[in-house]
Amino acid sequence: MNFSTTFNELKTILKPYEQNINCTSNTAKNYSLDTKHIMKNKKPLFFGAVQIKKNYVSFYLMPIYVQPKLLEKISEALKKRMQGKSCFNFKEVDKDLFEELGDLTQAGYEYYKNEGYI
Repeated sequence: MNFSTTFNELKTILKPYEQNINCTSNTAKNYSLDTKHIMKNKKPLFFGAVQIKKNYVSFYLMPIYVQPKLLEKISEALKKRMQGKSCFNFKEVDKDLFEELGDLTQAGYEYYKNEGYI
């Protein structure tokens, strides 16, 4: 199954944040962003990523792991796409859920910014 279109659509959600966050991977199957904030383990704080896996495309958003309250207003449909505490899986483009994910990503970015991570 070719997940390139889904990957590219999800990547467009994270791409605008590249201006203020470091892009650490930008390949055909992996796009990842880290903040410039260095944690106690001397590694940068992860922000988000999109990765093509064997059976789906994963969208990772670390701010929702750090601040679970960001999830309080998400739809049941988006909740059903969650795996773990900060990952959403998709097999195809879903414009409505991607728009909601975009809003959640913006909220996560604002949270990180307010906390001084960005």
